[in-house]
Amino acid sequence: MKKAENYTTLTFPSRSSNEGFARAAAACFAAQLDPTLDELNDVKTAVSEAVTNAIVHAYPDCLGKISMRLSLGEDHSLEIVVRDWGVGIPDVAQARQPLYTTGSEERSGMGFTIMESFMDLLRVRSQPGKGTTVTMRKRISRRAGVQ
Repeated sequence: MKKAENYTTLTFPSRSSNEGFARAAAACFAAQLDPTLDELNDVKTAVSEAVTNAIVHAYPDCLGKISMRLSLGEDHSLEIVVRDWGVGIPDVAQARQPLYTTGSEERSGMGFTIMESFMDLLRVRSQPGKGTTVTMRKRISRRAGVQ
């Protein structure tokens, strides 16, 4: 991403009720780029997956802290960084495989695949016992007549 023109950071506990808050906050922040409804839905879906992963997998037995940093770039892009300080992922490549999950049988194991399909870039860094950082980026198309 080129230099950030605007940014914000939110920090919240890993309660499932905060997933909807994170989705709404990301959508409101992204609205500055005048995205289409499809682009906005892509962002909301990806944020939902990233935050849900942190809630369910990073802190399976306790409440923890999640932070979400949103940045708007000069290149008309949105960058979203979701970070937790939870259990971490021992094998990121394995975790990114479709249908792989460490959760219960009702978990689909498609979180990273969904994030990757809705965003232009997905980067996952993790260290067991220290947490995970998910970075996602999406360029928002410029509409005709809109600066």
